[in-house]
Amino acid sequence: MLGVPTLVVGALVWFPTVASIVLSFTNWDGIGGVGTAKWVGTQNYREIATIYPPFWPAVEHNAIWLAFLAFVATPFGLFLAYQLDKEIRGSRIYQSIFYLPVVLSFAIIGFIWQLVYSPTQGLINNIFEDPAHGNITDWLGNPKLNLWAVLVAVGWRHVGYVMVLYLAGLKAIDPSLREAAAIDGAGEWHAFRTVVFPALKPINIVIVVVTVIEALRAFDIVYIINRGRNGLELLSVLVTDNIIGEASRIGYGSSIAVILIVISIIPIVVFVWNSFQGEAV
Repeated sequence: MLGVPTLVVGALVWFPTVASIVLSFTNWDGIGGVGTAKWVGTQNYREIATIYPPFWPAVEHNAIWLAFLAFVATPFGLFLAYQLDKEIRGSRIYQSIFYLPVVLSFAIIGFIWQLVYSPTQGLINNIFEDPAHGNITDWLGNPKLNLWAVLVAVGWRHVGYVMVLYLAGLKAIDPSLREAAAIDGAGEWHAFRTVVFPALKPINIVIVVVTVIEALRAFDIVYIINRGRNGLELLSVLVTDNIIGEASRIGYGSSIAVILIVISIIPIVVFVWNSFQGEAV
């Protein structure tokens, strides 16, 4: 019962992770077997931080991605869940509409929003601009705009996922808690802030983990749009470009992958640790 899943997880998750950590300290082009890899210590990390131009823009873009999901898309998903929990007319239809993007892959979402953002035939430019007379906005080609345009598309999907998770949490809250708050004279906002939201703590932990992972593993949609260039550089794209790109720098790409793993784990561990510490107290 436990042996087979352990072997699968070990072979598909832990072995590649450990191998990436080891390879990150080498200079290897993937040719001639692992025995031809040259040990270079921390040289890859030093070069990435100092002489690799796309790295810091990619870190900035991932940070913006995370901030947008955490402080814009997630609260909006919570807002929708709270409204739908009131059993308004047509709530089932609204749930289906808002959840629909979640069943689509980011590659498909990328294709859809490329059509929406198309300079001449896209919905947005045809409503707010005048493509027939050359008055257009290049949403995905302008490096000052394309990251924000993509984040709208990503948020469109993330909101539905967060909504479903929070809606499940709201349904599980004991109704007597809200009734007690109402009897004590608490208003709707005060009851939500002091009673409902604290009761959603287990869901909040899941949401934080999911949001961090979604933000830092983002890859599909930007690769579909422009292969993660011209303002859409992300760490995951740099890993791919170095490992399976023309350069074939396995050690270099592994170093970026390890940096991405560390960045992903730290906020999750800190948040979960503080949550459980609070429960212990």
